[in-house]
Amino acid sequence: MIQVDLSGAQRFFTQAGPDFAAVARAHDVLTSGSGLGADFTGWLHLPQKIKETELDRILAAADTIRSRSKALVVIGIGGSYLGARGAIELLRPVLGRGDPEIFFVGNGLSADALSDTIEKLGGRDFDVNVISKSGTTLEPAIAFRIFRELLDKKYGADAGKHIFATTDAHRGVLKSLADANGWESFVVPDDVGGRFSVFSAVGLLPMAVAGIDVRRVITAAIREFEALDMRSPENPAWQYAAARQNLYSKGYTVEILGCYEPSFRFMAEWWKQLYGESEGKDNKGILPASVEFTADLHSMGQYIQQGPRNLMESIVRFTHSRHAYPVPASDDNADGLDYIAGRDLAEICNVAAEAVREAHIDGGVPNIVINCSARDEEGLAELIGFFELACALSGYMSGVNPFDQPGVEAYKKNMFRMLGKPGAV
Repeated sequence: MIQVDLSGAQRFFTQAGPDFAAVARAHDVLTSGSGLGADFTGWLHLPQKIKETELDRILAAADTIRSRSKALVVIGIGGSYLGARGAIELLRPVLGRGDPEIFFVGNGLSADALSDTIEKLGGRDFDVNVISKSGTTLEPAIAFRIFRELLDKKYGADAGKHIFATTDAHRGVLKSLADANGWESFVVPDDVGGRFSVFSAVGLLPMAVAGIDVRRVITAAIREFEALDMRSPENPAWQYAAARQNLYSKGYTVEILGCYEPSFRFMAEWWKQLYGESEGKDNKGILPASVEFTADLHSMGQYIQQGPRNLMESIVRFTHSRHAYPVPASDDNADGLDYIAGRDLAEICNVAAEAVREAHIDGGVPNIVINCSARDEEGLAELIGFFELACALSGYMSGVNPFDQPGVEAYKKNMFRMLGKPGAV
């Protein structure tokens, strides 16, 4: 299970400290289904449910794709792709020999980016996984039109065999298209919002195609959610939620999530959507931002160290490194590094992390450390379950509905009106 270290935030808390009574109430509200957005709390039991329903079909579809294609094109936006991309880049930054390459499209409107992806795809055999609850969200809908045309040109009458739809179980344009054309389809659960859907086919099918052992992920996720049901201040999700809400009450309105693994970048992007979309409403919410250490210490480090003191910092650290890489000795020691010759790079990175933590705390930035056992399937499941539960608890503590996102419709109304969509006002 995740371990949270609050010692670097202790001096910044209010005199009363984190409010564990409030987080206990939030946990009761969440699990009893009595809170705002209770219809969208199915993610709490999603790993067990998916194991009992779609997991075998997901694995079979992944095997089919891996056996015949050199690439999978995943079409989706927001929660329909960020979790899968984060997981794949965290665990499979270098694909093994024979693993299909995973391309993500439909998450923007750049003609250049889409054209570049198609050029990279080249003449390879490929399949498409289109992910959309409705099938009408503009960005993925446009991308799907384009890739359906490419599939038709490449495979003719067999094009439909290369389409896998992840969508609503009963309704919507994409569901109707899948039924009418005989595409294999998987379910976006009715009671799970996109940003909480990583443990459904939304995340699991692309992950499995990339070579991640998703059965191992789901087994670990079931275990993690059981462990996180602990009703105690020892619960790491309680600690994180209560700490960040306490710091928010003192004016720390921006949270920077950092990690010393570059492959964590898109996990941070998923985290930003999870927390930003869940908490940023009713003129409330901590702004989620992210950095990649140590690289960003040479760009954002100055701002973190001496900029406005409204920042809190949460750092994900993996206890075990996959590889050992000792610093070699040098005959001339021209760079002056012989004092660390023979020391492992992971050890040096840990020292750097401790040095940064100390400097930032001394500079007035509260620091929370989130310790994860390893960068593997179990670690991934632990992180996702931990962040999801803590997000829901934190949202309820701040008095908002953590499971809706009414504000995202504003720009869409303007866009559809400007594009001349029939009926748009």
